[in-house]
Amino acid sequence: MISRIQLNNFGPLAGIDWSALGKINLIIGGNGQGKTFLLKAIYSSLRTLEIYRRGQEQRSASEILADKLYWTFQSEKIGDLVSKGAEAPLTSTLTIDNRDFSYSFGRDTTKQINSLENHVPPRTDNSIFLPAKEVLSLHQVILKSREQDKAFGFDDTYYELAVALRIATSSGRNFDAFAQSRRSLENLLGGVIEFDKGAGRWQFINKNRQRFPIGVTAEGIKKIAILDTLLGNGYLSPNSVVFIDEPESALHPKAIATLLDIITVLAERGIQFFMASHSYFVIKKLFLIAQEKSWSIPVISATEDGWHKDDLKNGMPENPIIQESIDLYRQEMGMALQ
Repeated sequence: MISRIQLNNFGPLAGIDWSALGKINLIIGGNGQGKTFLLKAIYSSLRTLEIYRRGQEQRSASEILADKLYWTFQSEKIGDLVSKGAEAPLTSTLTIDNRDFSYSFGRDTTKQINSLENHVPPRTDNSIFLPAKEVLSLHQVILKSREQDKAFGFDDTYYELAVALRIATSSGRNFDAFAQSRRSLENLLGGVIEFDKGAGRWQFINKNRQRFPIGVTAEGIKKIAILDTLLGNGYLSPNSVVFIDEPESALHPKAIATLLDIITVLAERGIQFFMASHSYFVIKKLFLIAQEKSWSIPVISATEDGWHKDDLKNGMPENPIIQESIDLYRQEMGMALQ
């Protein structure tokens, strides 16, 4: 598992040192405070390690990383990722099983990273980033945009997810926890999502075998269906890392709770999760899971004073999201007592 993340002068992330990471890790904060940026920074390093020396890949880790940063953050030059006004270079260190993958570069860097040190063996597992927006209805558009047009628009998190969804779902034996989770996801969905090769599009099939175009299917169903597909087609394995941006997006609070229960089962099987959220329901549900399982669920919170670290095993952290929920409750109680 990823055990530590250190970032300095990385865009809006002036300085982060997040250690003692767990099976499930949570990033919370308001809009525009760098939550998604942090997920993408971790993802870029991890995917570099997964692509490096895989199959016939001939590029160096430095070349892969530069390409990954370029297409993930879509800056004209990767040096633009250095925090504005920073005098020191951007630095990043990802620690996996006490081994570091680290790099640094300055503002003038274009597409070549000269300072990189890697002590992490190549990974055979795949990790994935599930963005806040669903991609099934845009699947073919994303692939064309990147593979044919070579254009900015859909970053690497969208593109690599679209590529992973190309893999056909297998009917063979799956990991027991994955099979259990897929059954739970399908119950939550009320059906399954399948790709119609003839029509070249995704469709939703309910429990009565009725088929519906993906365009008229609820956003929440499409988002959950993506995780179900990646478990079923073998793209994910017990050593994968899954990044989820806003798991609460387009989901009813009850569905959020069920999804997080499924994520807990997958985490028990070995998948590590990093989630970014601004939902009280997500924080509260993960707090209850931490208490029930006696798990450490590390939290890093973006506030006006910087980034603060907590652990849901020790209680609910102080944060504007939580404080707003408390304030609304107090306001309601005050009105009731008038």
